[in-house]
Amino acid sequence: MVRGKTEVRRIENATSRQVTFSKRRNGLLKKAFELSVLCDAEVALIVFSPRGKLYEFSSSSMESTLDRYMLHAMDVNISKQAKEHNKRVSNPSVFLKSETASLMKKIEQLEACKRKLLGESLESCTAEELHELELQLEQSLSIIRERKYHMLGEQIDQLKEKGKILLERNSSLHEMFDSETQLQLCAPWKAVSDDHDGQNTEVETELVIGRPGTC
Repeated sequence: MVRGKTEVRRIENATSRQVTFSKRRNGLLKKAFELSVLCDAEVALIVFSPRGKLYEFSSSSMESTLDRYMLHAMDVNISKQAKEHNKRVSNPSVFLKSETASLMKKIEQLEACKRKLLGESLESCTAEELHELELQLEQSLSIIRERKYHMLGEQIDQLKEKGKILLERNSSLHEMFDSETQLQLCAPWKAVSDDHDGQNTEVETELVIGRPGTC
């Protein structure tokens, strides 16, 4: 009897997911060790748990294996760039057609993804694809909300600062108004006092015509 193909997807139950991770991790580390011993291969394995804990295995040295990988990736990249350059030089028309076709394909993929995010053309999507779209939309919505709250917080701080400045100006205007009012109230009393003092300082004189001593 042929065994049916099992669909591989994320385990929803947290406990079951952790148990499966532990079992599969140990099996993966064991297989990496067996491969390095049986085939004399240089093997380096790095695994991060869902909580961010690191598990690793290296048949020699993790640093040396990573350095070797970086050099190999650099050589592959240089070789790939050289091949593309040769294609451009040898047959530019063919290269341009290939680049155009590649760009058109990427545009079609982006357009299809855009339609799905807008809720269109979902008939061909599987349950797993719909779940992925839902997660993407929730993540985007979370980022949008965070940005909105940040902008609202900045606006509130600006309004508070403007309110503080207006209160200070209002207080300063009240002080100026009170000072001018007191000066206006004191001015009439000062004028009356000045007039009274002027009358007291006047000297009364009398003109008498005749011989001295007759009056």
